[in-house]
Amino acid sequence: MVGEAPGEQEDVQGEPFVGASGQLLDAMLVAVGRTRHPGAPEQQVFIANALKCRPPGNRNPSTDEMQACRPYLLGQVALIKPRLVLALGRFAAQALLGRDEAIGRLRGGAHALADGTPVVVSYHPSYLLRQPLEKARAWEDLCLAVAVYEKAMIAA
Repeated sequence: MVGEAPGEQEDVQGEPFVGASGQLLDAMLVAVGRTRHPGAPEQQVFIANALKCRPPGNRNPSTDEMQACRPYLLGQVALIKPRLVLALGRFAAQALLGRDEAIGRLRGGAHALADGTPVVVSYHPSYLLRQPLEKARAWEDLCLAVAVYEKAMIAA
């Protein structure tokens, strides 16, 4: 999974997705039989952020900041060799896919990285906390991610 950028609490705790966003993400993962905490390897997910540091004032990242961090993100993906990447939020999707498109155009289908790794795009948990009616679409995205992952596992 790839989030956008660390927030203030993530910087303090040194861990991605803490607070209410983290609680929602944990619940979403449990709903599909996964966890970000130590457990059975087939259930565990790895979480990274597209940006490696928090933009000042918690502002949106600039194009230059995203471009500066992109090689590190793609390097992480290359090291981990995931069967699927779930991009959470517009900036995560743009950093992974290298396309400046609205999340509404990117979600709902599977994309691929240059190496063929499938990418599914969904809303960031913090957005879902502000727009709870979008949780149904996020659930669709999560179900799509599971289906794409299972297909990749069968093909492997």
